[in-house]
Order: sequence, then C-alpha cells, then structure tokens
Amino acid sequence: MEALYLLASLATTLLTSTLLSLLLLLRLPFARRSARGGGGAGATRLYEGRVRHSRRRPAGHAFEYAVRYALVDLDLLPLSGYLSAADARRIASTSGPVRLLTVPKSVGYEQNPLSVYYCYDEAAQEQDEHLKMCIAEVTNTPWGEKVMFTFQPGSDLVAKPLHVSPFMDMLGNWSIRADAPGNNLYVAIAVQHPTLGNYFTAALDAKLVGQTNDSVKLATFFWLMPHKVAAGIYWEIVEIS
Repeated sequence: MEALYLLASLATTLLTSTLLSLLLLLRLPFARRSARGGGGAGATRLYEGRVRHSRRRPAGHAFEYAVRYALVDLDLLPLSGYLSAADARRIASTSGPVRLLTVPKSVGYEQNPLSVYYCYDEAAQEQDEHLKMCIAEVTNTPWGEKVMFTFQPGSDLVAKPLHVSPFMDMLGNWSIRADAPGNNLYVAIAVQHPTLGNYFTAALDAKLVGQTNDSVKLATFFWLMPHKVAAGIYWEIVEIS
C-alpha cells in the first residue's frame, strides 16, 4: 500500500508540475511587457549558493548541491503557509522588519527542509548587531513533519526537536548559526551527540544575485528548485542505504 501511495503521489506531482509549467511558459511574454519601466528595490532578494552535508561518524559521508533561496520581506509580501510578520514579531519579541529565508513552492510542489525568519529591532535595520532573534522552521523528509523554534543569531544551542533522518537518533543538540543576510548569506547546523561528538554538519553558503517584486520572475528563478532538492535528498538516502 505504501508503494502504491508513493507512486500515486509521484504521478500527481508530475502531472501538476507539467501543467503549471506550461501555464508559466504562456505567462512569460505578458510578464516581459509589464516589466518594462518597472523599478523599486523589490520585496524579495534572490540568493544562489550551495548546501553541504558532512557526516564524520560512524561512517564518513559528504555531499553538496546547488540551491536557490528567497529572502522575503514579509511586511511587503506575506506568503501563504508561513508566519505573518506580526506573528513572527510576537514569537520573537521584536518590533522591526521580518525577513523569511525559504525555497518557495514551484509549479505546485514544495520541498523545504529549512526556513529561517530573521527578526530585527525597529531602530536600526540591516545591522548585524540589531538582528535580535531568528525563528527556524525545520521539515523532515519524507515524513513532512514540521517543528519551529527560536534561536539567537550568531550562534545558539538547542535540544534536537525533530527526527530528521532514519540514520540519526534523537540524542544530542543542534548548534545553529545564522548570520544577518546581506550580499552573502550563511546558515549552519551541527549535531552535537553525547557519544559521537560533533559528527554531522549541514551548511548553506549563498550570494545575493538580485531582487524583484515580479511574481513571474520569481516563478522562473525557482522553477523546479523544490523538485531538485527532493531528488538530491532521496538520492543520498539510496546511496547511504
């Protein structure tokens, strides 16, 4: 039954993504016309970079893949399925801008292992020392379970809140670091285990490549990005197994 469910889910995703990709293609000529003369800084910053996973114990294994992320100003562009800027400020006890780092849904499919809300003070925006709190939203694969927790920017230690891999137990803590995003962006999570030590690290290292308010540009920039992330995760599961 599980195999049939997975096959049906895969077929549905493939069909939906194909149809929505065709609709996106049809929208492109109209989007180019409306974009002429457009301006403004843009509510969404676009980042390109690489995600690296490194396991040192009990058996060494490492891989990396290219990825694209969006940094969305939630006051300017609220996103369905995520916290609102007001809710994020309430959770983080801050009063300023809230920016969400995430891989947006593409052509009907979502695969987003980690999203980070950067919560600033109202006083001085975009300064490292005024990034007061971060909120992490972690989703495991293939179960699709989610957990959300706050952490101090720079570096913080939190008890492991979610089972994220069939090859890891629930013991230990996550040492998490997230610098204030600018032209460069860096997020890293290291697992500190009572017997294995610091045996696993996942890191995102990315650079700013643009910004936009245009929904079609966003859709084309992130076209099939969630699909590629999912394919990479499942391929590594097969390799490790």
